[in-house]
Amino acid sequence: AVYGIKARNAMIFSPHPRSKKTSFETVRLMREALEREGAPADIVQCLQNVNIPMSQALMARADLVLATGGQPMVRAAYSSGTPAYGVGAGNSTMVIDETANIEEAAQNSMLSKTSDFGSGCSADGNLIIAESIFEKMVQQLEKVGAYIASEAEKAKLRGVMWDAEGHRTSDTVAIAPQKLAEIAGFSIPADRKFIVVYGDGIGKEYPFSGEKLTTLMAVYKYSGGFENAVKMMQAIYEVGGKGHSCGIYSFNEEHIHQHALAAPVSRIMVRQPQSKANAGAFNNGMPMTSSLGCGTWGGNIISENISLKHYMNTTWVSVPIPEDKPADAELFGEFYNPEMEK
Repeated sequence: AVYGIKARNAMIFSPHPRSKKTSFETVRLMREALEREGAPADIVQCLQNVNIPMSQALMARADLVLATGGQPMVRAAYSSGTPAYGVGAGNSTMVIDETANIEEAAQNSMLSKTSDFGSGCSADGNLIIAESIFEKMVQQLEKVGAYIASEAEKAKLRGVMWDAEGHRTSDTVAIAPQKLAEIAGFSIPADRKFIVVYGDGIGKEYPFSGEKLTTLMAVYKYSGGFENAVKMMQAIYEVGGKGHSCGIYSFNEEHIHQHALAAPVSRIMVRQPQSKANAGAFNNGMPMTSSLGCGTWGGNIISENISLKHYMNTTWVSVPIPEDKPADAELFGEFYNPEMEK
């Protein structure tokens, strides 16, 4: 909304039915602030009757659509006939190599996983940890608030988090770990901030390797060379989350470079809490936003953080400048043949 208004737009919100009360209140507060500043309150509005036909009608009449949500809604925005920016699903995966600061990695993962009960697409979903530090890293996760689920508890969690067709169940999304455990049929201490399960495989048949959208993450162990961590990371993104984001905890520049070249994502955070850093922070230079473009990997038109420049048109004004034209010999190098100019 701030970017939209700064770029001189009127904004109309069409909230998800489950978030409409929060959206209504947020818009009410923004309208009050606009009135206090002498601006017309109606430059920020919100649909009151939230339904699919109403959202479709709004998209068809607007000048620009910003579609932040599931893929069906993003596809509807792209099909509306209106210019649109869409976003993609996340499945944020962190690689933690043997050079990592374990205390930093665990603390940041906790901060990322617990923000908004893990509902953000940027929240840490999977940790791929070097074998040499795996046990210490898991212990450190416990120190910062993790509950390590047993195999029996993991099976119960799987049974309630996904339905028979493999879809995430809505009542287990974005809830406290105690509530998640209760729904699964067991209990965890009140001081636990998130749940950790041991990854038992990567692929569509292993749902814990996909996006969780709640206060639960999976941990995986890699052995051998760093290229094995990269292969595991790539396999996870074949399950879901291509184009969105991933992270790495390492002080090995070659590992960071190798990871960046291989990851099918639009943004990689190095030694940062993913959900806090992806959307922009004062210490990392990322444009601040809540909408993360995922490029063609994620079915989007851009692979950037959607920010101020995306809410306005740009006019280029060109005037003549001194010509800076390379000679043909410079341009074509070894392929240049002066005989061709005769």
